[in-house]
Amino acid sequence: MPVKFDSVRFGPVEVDEEDVFAFPFGLIGLGGSSYALLDRNPGTGFLWLHCVEDAALALPVVSPQQFFDGFTLEIAPEDQERTGIADATGARVLVTVRATPNPLDITANLRAPLVLAGGNGYQVINAAADAPLRAPLFELAPGAQAPAPPAGTATSAGAA
Repeated sequence: MPVKFDSVRFGPVEVDEEDVFAFPFGLIGLGGSSYALLDRNPGTGFLWLHCVEDAALALPVVSPQQFFDGFTLEIAPEDQERTGIADATGARVLVTVRATPNPLDITANLRAPLVLAGGNGYQVINAAADAPLRAPLFELAPGAQAPAPPAGTATSAGAA
């Protein structure tokens, strides 16, 4: 049976029931307990985790393996006990993305990934030592130069 809800970003939305996940412990700092996974740009790897109860709450998410070859998830012992998930085998793992106008400033949160399994979603703490809170999603190719900021934009060198 399809699930229907309204979205400030996407208008009326209808998704399959299997694309809706209950987050029994919520998401850190956010409301809502039911989120739908939306693929608005197929093939890009970028998805939206949209709150079913709040038309304005949608987070961009990606699979960490798509952007971070060495990504590992070590679920903290307290999260293993809380969620009943000892490892992410068989689960879908996503990370939230902090989007900015400059692609070089876009980051992913590898420290608090989302684990989706059995119709439920959990935000867990990644105990892996190399899991940063803000990992750059994109980098300049070797030898490339960053584009100049638009005219009238303050830069760190020019800001007071």
